[in-house]
Amino acid sequence: MQVIKIGTRGSKLALYQANKTKEILKKAFPGLSVEICIIQTKGDKILDVALSKIGDKGLFTKEIENALLNGSVDLAVHSLKDLPTTLPHGLELGAVLERGEFRDALVSHKGLQWNDLKPGHAVATSSLRRQAALLHQHPGITIKDIRGNVETRIRKMEEGYCDAMIMAAAGLQRLDLAKYISEILEPDTIMPAVSQGAIAIEIRENDAEVKSLIDKINHPSTSTAVKAERAFLRTLEGGCQVPLGSYSKIEGEEITLHGFVASTNGETFLTEKISGSTSNPEACGIALAQKLIDMGAKAILEQIRLNMQH
Repeated sequence: MQVIKIGTRGSKLALYQANKTKEILKKAFPGLSVEICIIQTKGDKILDVALSKIGDKGLFTKEIENALLNGSVDLAVHSLKDLPTTLPHGLELGAVLERGEFRDALVSHKGLQWNDLKPGHAVATSSLRRQAALLHQHPGITIKDIRGNVETRIRKMEEGYCDAMIMAAAGLQRLDLAKYISEILEPDTIMPAVSQGAIAIEIRENDAEVKSLIDKINHPSTSTAVKAERAFLRTLEGGCQVPLGSYSKIEGEEITLHGFVASTNGETFLTEKISGSTSNPEACGIALAQKLIDMGAKAILEQIRLNMQH
């Protein structure tokens, strides 16, 4: 193979992830030529509508996946949390890179920390997961929707749109914007999105040549962790626009998976954890989802989907 073409979105963060993949590939295969191809997605074009209102299936991935299917790129690099749990026919999750910071961060130009938040403070987020956790713990808070790339959001905050924002810490760190973080939030404060902090490489199912290359750069323990988390998400049929989250911890041969499902107003908040073997992480994810379903998670998610249709 003469040149490997990587399909990616054009945001600074997406390009960081694509370049990181390129760098790791070239380190593993010094003679390899790697090219980055920027592809605009629907999620990049619609910036004035809340994510939860557009529908979430492949919002930031579909156009890149089409390029992968028609052969104009050889692999696609995404934030794994943007990648639907069921991929288009003919594509597979080929590898994941070593996970970065998986937690959320509170970003505030006023230096506010989580415990400083008071009724009346305006906190911006485009995520129903973060909204539910915020309202659960700070019922009087004002939630403001925010879209756009990381720099745009920071500028909006500084111009007075909100008092604070909640964002993925990894994105800020990768863009050298960690100075804006006023606090990294522990998972028992806000449970992260499924696979947050992990970079995914998607490939064609029958492409043995590309598969043999990316097998070399797959990070095994990250791969185990995200398999459990994605099985949890898939079992609950939760796209990225429902208030649920999970994270996993691996110690030796054991994986412990934490998960939650909540109503958008944070009033109903179900959380549970489960431990299992790293040899079958998916079973762990399915079992945890089942536990939450038994506690009433399905009814919460159905109500949210119903509300979104109106």
